[in-house]
This record gives sequence, structure tokens and C-alpha cells, in this order.
Amino acid sequence: MNQLTVKARILEKSVIRYTPAGIPIASAILMHSSQQVEAGTGRLVEFEIPAQAAGDISGTFNELPLDVEIAFTGFLARKNRNSKSLVFHITEIQAHLLD
Repeated sequence: MNQLTVKARILEKSVIRYTPAGIPIASAILMHSSQQVEAGTGRLVEFEIPAQAAGDISGTFNELPLDVEIAFTGFLARKNRNSKSLVFHITEIQAHLLD
């Protein structure tokens, strides 16, 4: 299964673009920071990840504020067929955090 749920802040957003089929795509860079336990030791985990939301959810995603922690769910996929870079494809935004 390829499913990722992460709480992150939007660092920067791009203007919505459209695929040749007319599907809207909202892109951003997300920043995650948390304290995790690994091998019984506390560890600070921080990373930035490129993310995108396609279709109906792209409008909601594009309206989210910057630098506010929000929970996102989706999957990881290559940026394109020949790339080794990953992009987080957002399929769900935790609504209770949008209030």
C-alpha cells in the first residue's frame, strides 16, 4: 500500500496550472517537523517535500494559508517517468484543521 499521512506547513505555493486535459493542479512545498522515537531514542525529524493536489481538491489546497500545520493524506509517486525524485500527491485534507 502506498499511503502517506503527514502534518505539515505549506512553505510556498505555485499558481494553479492545468493539464492538457484541463485538470487543475495546485503545487507547493510542504515542511514537516516532529519529534519521533527510534531505537528508544528521541529524534527530531524535519523535511521538505514537493506536493501537488489535482482535480477538485486543488482549489481547496490552493486556498490554504501558509505556515499553518495541516494534516494531508495521499500517496508518493515519481515526479515523472524518468525521475528518481518523489512528489506527494494529496488526495485528502483533514477538514477539522481548516476551521
